[in-house]
Amino acid sequence: MEVTEELTPTSVGTGHVRAPVPQSCRARGVLDRVGDKWSVYVISQLGDGTKRFTELRGGIEAITSRMLTVTLRGLERDGLVTRKVHAVVPPRVEYSLTPMGRTLLATIDQLIAWADAHLAAIDAARTEFDARVARATDDAVIAERAEPAGNGASRFGG
Repeated sequence: MEVTEELTPTSVGTGHVRAPVPQSCRARGVLDRVGDKWSVYVISQLGDGTKRFTELRGGIEAITSRMLTVTLRGLERDGLVTRKVHAVVPPRVEYSLTPMGRTLLATIDQLIAWADAHLAAIDAARTEFDARVARATDDAVIAERAEPAGNGASRFGG
C-alpha cells in the first residue's frame, strides 16, 4: 500500500498534524458520499425523524426528484438510511437514518453551524478573490496590448 503524508503547517497556528493517509484510502468513497452536496442535507433532514420522499424534497431547496432518488439510494447502499415500503394503496415509502447514519448527525450539524457562522466571511473572501482575479486578467490584457509589434514577426513565430 502506497502512503503519502498530508501535513498541515503548524505555523498556521492550529498545531494540527495529520497522520499519513493511504492513497487508495477505502474511506474516500464513503467520504465522497457523505460529503456531497445533497447527502449532508438529506442526513440533516432525516435527523429530525422519519420522512416521506415529498417531505424530504420539500425541505431541501433546489434538489430535483432524480437527484434526491440517487442520493437516497446511495445513502441506503452505504447503510446510512433505511427505506420502508408500506403495503397500502397507493404505496407509502418512508426514509429514516440507521443507527450508523445517526452517528453522523453531530458532525453534520457542526459542519452546517460552521458554514452558517462563517458565511459572511466566506462571501467577503470570494468577492475579494474575484476582484483580484479580474484585476489580474485586466492587467494581463493591457500588458498584451502594450507589447511592441517588434520586427513584423508575430508572436506565434510567423
